[in-house]
Amino acid sequence: MAVRIGISLIAWQNDDLPELTKDFTTEGAMQDAARIGYSGVERGRRMPADTAGLRAYLDRYGVALCGGWCSGNLLVNDLKTEKAAIAAQVEQFAALDAPCIVYAECSNTIQGDRGTPVSRRPRLSRDEVTVYAKKLSELAKWTRDQGVVLSYHHHMGAMVQDACDIDWLMAGSDPALTLLYDTGHLHFAGADPLAVLDRWGDRVHHVHVKDVRQPVLDWVRAEDRSFLDGVAAGVYSVPGDPEGCLDFQAVTDRLKAMDYDGWIVVEAEQDPAKAPPFEYSRRGYDHLVEICTRSGLNIQP
Repeated sequence: MAVRIGISLIAWQNDDLPELTKDFTTEGAMQDAARIGYSGVERGRRMPADTAGLRAYLDRYGVALCGGWCSGNLLVNDLKTEKAAIAAQVEQFAALDAPCIVYAECSNTIQGDRGTPVSRRPRLSRDEVTVYAKKLSELAKWTRDQGVVLSYHHHMGAMVQDACDIDWLMAGSDPALTLLYDTGHLHFAGADPLAVLDRWGDRVHHVHVKDVRQPVLDWVRAEDRSFLDGVAAGVYSVPGDPEGCLDFQAVTDRLKAMDYDGWIVVEAEQDPAKAPPFEYSRRGYDHLVEICTRSGLNIQP
């Protein structure tokens, strides 16, 4: 069993708040990530779209493709339509040996709407989530048959956000559907990240790590602000930031205990004027190496 440490380039290239990162290039971000020591990067929108071009791009910087976001619309699409919509990404990720597709339902999410408070996110009943989970299971079986695991991303502002939503989704779905476990989104949602990992560790296939600045989260809640307001104000940071409130040693200890074998990806969107991407990404990497080693996790280059 081994883990690999990757990063999302969102600290340098924020697609939801592009004005924050307008002074940074994807090429510079790739150079920084490789120089720090990250083994892989998740695909960003500004990377080459074609498979051959993306492969050459990754090879140029000596990193692997360790996943990437997929905006799902299965709630409103039938299964055939959704397969057609994501088929190109599935084929590309299979060709590049990506560990998974990071799938999130976006047909009704408010995560990208800065004018809508996160408190107004869509909510489904357990029966509605169960119906959705059955459709999603069929999609996950199909992507698996194409050579790519589908990992569902619970996300702030989305219909699967908190621990209850995750319980309903996992309980109502086939094991072919795996879970992307995200520490920062769980804490933001009011969930206990360790409790979720204890309950659904056998379904976790991909891990995103980001810390939370509790005073900023308290402000988002008190002022009823949007998810993106929180991001711009610095609600998230990297593991190892003394301003963060999460215990990542406990997380890596749990991952070791469950024999986790996969990627741990730093994904901490911040304002680079306040949190220089290279400095903070290096801090996150160094902290992960330290705590993974202490937990007894074998880090694969």
